[in-house]
Amino acid sequence: MNDLIQGFVLVGQTDVVIAIFASAIYGLVVGSLPGLSATMATALLVPVTFYLSPIAAVATIITASAMAIFSGDIPGCLLRIPGTPASAAYADEAYAMTRKGQAEMALGIGLWFSAIGGIVGTLSLMIMAPALAEVALNFSSFEYFWLAVLGLMCATLVARSSPVKAIASMLLGLLVSCIGMENPAGAPRFTFGVPDLLGGIDPLPALVGVFALAEVMRALATAEPPPLPKRKFGSIMAGQWLMTRKYQWPMWRGNIIGIIIGVLPGAGADMAAWVSYAMSKRFSKEKQKFGTGHPEGLVEAGASNNASLASGWVPALLFGIPGDTITAIAIGVLYMKGLNPGPTLFTERASSMYALYIIFILANIIMIPLGIIMIRVAANVLRAPRASIMPIILMLCAVGAFATGNNLFSILAVGFFGVLGYLMEKNGYPVAALVLGIVMGSMVEQSFVTSLIKSDNSLMPFFDRPISAVLAFITIAALLWPVFVWGLRRRQRAVARRSLA
Repeated sequence: MNDLIQGFVLVGQTDVVIAIFASAIYGLVVGSLPGLSATMATALLVPVTFYLSPIAAVATIITASAMAIFSGDIPGCLLRIPGTPASAAYADEAYAMTRKGQAEMALGIGLWFSAIGGIVGTLSLMIMAPALAEVALNFSSFEYFWLAVLGLMCATLVARSSPVKAIASMLLGLLVSCIGMENPAGAPRFTFGVPDLLGGIDPLPALVGVFALAEVMRALATAEPPPLPKRKFGSIMAGQWLMTRKYQWPMWRGNIIGIIIGVLPGAGADMAAWVSYAMSKRFSKEKQKFGTGHPEGLVEAGASNNASLASGWVPALLFGIPGDTITAIAIGVLYMKGLNPGPTLFTERASSMYALYIIFILANIIMIPLGIIMIRVAANVLRAPRASIMPIILMLCAVGAFATGNNLFSILAVGFFGVLGYLMEKNGYPVAALVLGIVMGSMVEQSFVTSLIKSDNSLMPFFDRPISAVLAFITIAALLWPVFVWGLRRRQRAVARRSLA
């Protein structure tokens, strides 16, 4: 009890309170700008943490990342341009709700369920940290391979078009991920003598290109759509309690998926959002409504990405193993401030751990009022003519791309993927599957090759390890399920024809 009281005292320090509110506003602004991810927002804060106390330094990382993950939903909903990779999974769904005149409901869902997911993820961090970390430590490259393949299958599940086209898009993304020297063999591939390609294709310029720049190109090629109904932007939080009651099972499923994926090193909020949205569509009783502005997928994915953000701190705090890129940055800050990760951190510095929990909960609580203000400000884009919005988006694309690699090649990559994304969507190929292939490709390859090296080219460890066997069964069953359904329907049609004859 004394440690808990001391934790509240630490959080109540003036510099910590100022750091929480300042980093909250900063995270909301950066996350809402296309191309500037939550990871980038966190990384830009590291020089600032040099001059802060340990608790204030950690508070800036926690608060800014939580706010940036949520605010990435705002441009995705209003303009179909996700602010962060985690928002890309359901940007189409949110934008469809905006076109139906339900922008405030879509943004309210993102805000409310992100806050709930963050709090639930924090509770998991407090209660289940040792058990979850122990499970994560049992994962080796064999398990990561099956997990990555399972993640790639989301490409077919989230696609509204033909599964064949979704698979083709995903395979194209895998091909793009092969570019460069970032592979286990260390050999240059598909670089064509261009030095800038040796480092591979960064997923962020690809994301900005296929979503943001392609949207600008569509705007140039098509007539401006009918304006949205002129009305006052309604209450952001209206109906959210009803949504919580109606979609409570998807919400809890999203929380659980986010916690499990977040605790796995290297996964993070991006994968949690993709998997949760795919799961929501797969098990929904209203599959046909997905892609038309249906809130169920937004509820589950919104709850999942912020839950994974908190649970990603489990291996980071206990063993110094980053759950994602954000916690990788946070580990460096912890070491710099003398809060060395490890089991002793929970005994020798218990008050600091309680302070960290309080900051997590506080960040997700203040997300609601600050998020409403941010949405109100951003909602003005709905009233602006498209001709004035698109040049600004184009400028933000260029700035965001340049900021990712500090070179002009990133801007050229955005241009290339913008054209590619425009042509793909025009012909019915889902760009979300392309992005998923680019993001997951390196993880699939490295896990597979590393596993073969460890097993001396034997495939048996992929199936005889307990966790790997379970993941393999789930993956293969998911692959065969569409074939089984197709065969069953064909049999039913044959039986129906015989009965009519």
